Amino acid sequence: MSKRIIGFALSAMLVALSFPSAAEPAKKIPRIGFLGGGSPSTHKVLLDAFRQGLPELGYIEGQTIAIEYRYAEGKAERLADLAAELVRLRLDVIVTVGTLATLAVKQASSTIPIVVGGAGDLVGAGLVASLAHPGGNITGSTNIDPDLSTKRLELLKESFPKLSRVAVLYRGGPGGGGGDDDELKETQAAARTLKIQVQPLAVKDPSQFSGAFAAMKKERAAALIIFHGSFTGFHRPQLVELAAKNRLPTMCGEPAWSDAGCLISYGPDRSHQGRRAAVFVDKILKGTKPADIPVEQPMKFDFVINLKTAKQIGVTIEPNVLVRANRVIK
Repeated sequence: MSKRIIGFALSAMLVALSFPSAAEPAKKIPRIGFLGGGSPSTHKVLLDAFRQGLPELGYIEGQTIAIEYRYAEGKAERLADLAAELVRLRLDVIVTVGTLATLAVKQASSTIPIVVGGAGDLVGAGLVASLAHPGGNITGSTNIDPDLSTKRLELLKESFPKLSRVAVLYRGGPGGGGGDDDELKETQAAARTLKIQVQPLAVKDPSQFSGAFAAMKKERAAALIIFHGSFTGFHRPQLVELAAKNRLPTMCGEPAWSDAGCLISYGPDRSHQGRRAAVFVDKILKGTKPADIPVEQPMKFDFVINLKTAKQIGVTIEPNVLVRANRVIK
């Protein structure tokens, strides 16, 4: 009988040891937020790279790290509420995409660390003190889009040497901006040097797209530049379709646009920015303050040409421009 009792007691102990104590608290895993002004498809390249970068740093989503996603679906007026919602969750870090999304989170919290996956002029927007010494609770990557405006216009001019008039389409109205004003000024300055007239067209609602393209046609714009942003990115299919319908050679801000049908795109490597965002998050979770992590500028740029679109709208790209492209879609 004593052997039976002892055996039963040992079995009970083994069973008990195989389960954590009810009183033992569950291990807390880091919780981060992701706020984009567009949609999952708008931010797909950067977001995929970010999620691929986390396992390389030892984080498994859903197991050792949790992520809360919020998207404004191209509606800047939703950003404030979405940012406040994320702040109420008391997250460890919030990753943002775009200047307006970053401003929304900054206004909602001055303490939760913010990692910018990609945005315009963070210094000019008052989000960081300087690139080398951000200060405050924000760090990450800048797209320096205004600095790229000259290059984009030059590539258009080299592709079409007789180009003399270009339309520029961007998000305007309340909640607009996000660096577009600076980008427009840079484009206009470059246009004066290249002897090109610029026709600015601000849109704040998709219902204005058709009117904007009608205005381009009326003023005989020979090409179009679409400023990249959450609003234009969210409506990318519609804008690319209208550009093709109006047979307008179009320059866009990142390769995803050319993949969708834009003739030419030139901009920062979003995949690299996504992976770097994962690195920034890792540093912060390990104790480094955002104020002490320098903001990074893009070092690699993608130049993509879509020859399918060129054929569709009946234009020919200069050979010396084609050979410089990182990728040509045939």
